[in-house]
Parts: sequence; structure tokens; C-alpha cells
Amino acid sequence: MTAAFFASAEDAEEAFYDAIGRADLEALMNVWADDEEIVCIHPTGERLSGPMAIRESWRAIFANNPPLTVRVKISASWKSLMLDVHSVVETLYLGDEPTAHGPLLATNVFQRGANGWRLLAHHVSTAADGEVADSDSKASAGSEKGRRRTLH
Repeated sequence: MTAAFFASAEDAEEAFYDAIGRADLEALMNVWADDEEIVCIHPTGERLSGPMAIRESWRAIFANNPPLTVRVKISASWKSLMLDVHSVVETLYLGDEPTAHGPLLATNVFQRGANGWRLLAHHVSTAADGEVADSDSKASAGSEKGRRRTLH
């Protein structure tokens, strides 16, 4: 796969979540920086470092779950010439289920280099009950109360 050029961190982030929605491991890994020090922390708390560990974790997620749809809302971002940090709220949907899972809180760190913007770190944790919710997930929160599902 030819490496895509992401002109902005937002383009890279969109490609990342699009690849998750398509369960496209190659496209997902194409967003990551070409660096042995990249880091992915899933809500389970496991810290994965390096492309091989990250690739294997996402391969397992795609193989063991129905298709995932992630709705993302940026709650804060910090940008400099070479780094862009996004604090986002993720709401997950499994397959055709209309019920939202989450919210999850994620921090995505991007670095600009010769090949455009790339993901350096993706850190996700579960939100405290009632901490955040987008307008779509509020309606379904009552039916999910007390039930939390960790997907990635």
C-alpha cells in the first residue's frame, strides 16, 4: 500500500477512524508514524508500543468484533507547527446495533513530517458515568446503564 499524504492532523484522524469503520488494517496502520516509539493504549489499560504490537491488537479487534462505527467529537485541540493534540469523545456502534457504546475519552497525538501528518499516540479510556455524552448517546444511556463494553 502506498503511503497516503495527510495534509492536516484532521485528515489523518479522519482516515484513522474511517479505517476502523472499514476494518481496514493496512489503511489504519498507514496513518501511524513510521517510528518504533508509537503508542496505543486501549481502554483496558494495556500499553502497546511499536508498530508490530499495535498492528496485532487491531487485527484481533477487527477479527473478534462486528464492524465498528466510531462517532468522534473533538472537545479540545492544541496545535503547533509540528505537533497537534486532539482530545476527543468517541461513541461506538457495533454492527447494526442502534445502541451507542461509550462514551470513551481519547487523546490522539499527531506529528508533522516529510510525509505529512501521522499518528504518534492514541490513548483511550472509559469516561466516568455521566462525565460526557453527545446528544445521540444520551437518549440510549438509560438502556445501557450499568453495562459497559470495552471494544478497543
